[in-house]
Parts: sequence; C-alpha cells; structure tokens
Amino acid sequence: MEVKKIKLSTPEEVIDFVNAAEQCDFDIDLYYNRIIVDAKSFLGIMSLDISQNLNVSYHGYNCNLENAIKKYAVE
Repeated sequence: MEVKKIKLSTPEEVIDFVNAAEQCDFDIDLYYNRIIVDAKSFLGIMSLDISQNLNVSYHGYNCNLENAIKKYAVE
C-alpha cells in the first residue's frame, strides 16, 4: 500500500486528480483526519477541507495517477 501527501487547492485541481484516479482499476482513498473518501468522487473530495494536506492511499500502479500525485505532492 502506498501513502502519499498531496494538496489540491482549487476545484480545477480536484477535477484533474479525479480524472486521473478514474482511469485506475484499483481503489484509491483520500483522507484527512478521520474522514476517508473515494478519490474517484469529485463531491467526496470537495466535502473534505481541501485547504489542508490530504493523504492518498492506494494499492496498484497507474502512470497517470503517479503523475497527478507528483504534480500535487507535498513534501
């Protein structure tokens, strides 16, 4: 299981991330504190506080997803 930190600041960035996640055939979760949402759900992600750093948890590999995670990565 991979866990990475990202920051999505705008709804456009959320749409871009969701589009990358939808291309994956494995589950991807985003979570902040105790709230966990499906990363393939725009409304789910928008229900989180996107001004905060979010954790991405997933099992599998997809080039588009990895590029999106790198694009929004927080160190």
